[in-house]
Amino acid sequence: MTLALDTVWQVLAGVPDPELPAISITELGIVREVNINDDVVRVTVTPTYGGCPATDVIREDIHTALMAAGAREVEISITLVPAWSTDWLSDDTKAKLKRHGIAPPGTLAPGVKPLTFHPRIRCPRCDSTRTEEISAFGATACKALHRCLACLEPFEYFKPI
Repeated sequence: MTLALDTVWQVLAGVPDPELPAISITELGIVREVNINDDVVRVTVTPTYGGCPATDVIREDIHTALMAAGAREVEISITLVPAWSTDWLSDDTKAKLKRHGIAPPGTLAPGVKPLTFHPRIRCPRCDSTRTEEISAFGATACKALHRCLACLEPFEYFKPI
C-alpha cells in the first residue's frame, strides 16, 4: 500500500519526541523532508544536536509508526546541515512547552540580553522572572534546570540553540 504524502505527515505529527513527549517530532521541527517513491517512504531528520542520544529512538519510532500506518518500506536519513535551531520552533510549540511546565527558548526576563551568562528565565508556571539556574543541564543536554523563587517550583528551560 502506498501512503499519501499528507498521511505520512499526519502520522509523523503523532510521533512524540522521546525527550519532550509533550510535543511531536514535527512540532520540534526535526522532520526536514518527506518523499515517497516506488512505495518507499523516505524521511529526513535533523536531530536537535549532533550527539543527541534520542536519535536512534526517533528513527525507530518513525519506522514503527509508518509501518503501522501501512507503509511497505521506510528509509530514514539523518542530516546535520543545516543544523537544527530553536528558531524552528513555532509560537504554538513554544506555548505547548510552557503549558507542560518547560520554559521555551526566548522566555527571558525583560531587558535581559540572550547572551547574558545567567539570564533570568520566566517561570512557565507563574510567569515570574524571579528565577535562578540550578544546573546548566536538566534531564537532557538541551535543557537547563531552574527554580522559581516566587512559586518555589523547579522547571526546565529549553536552551536556545
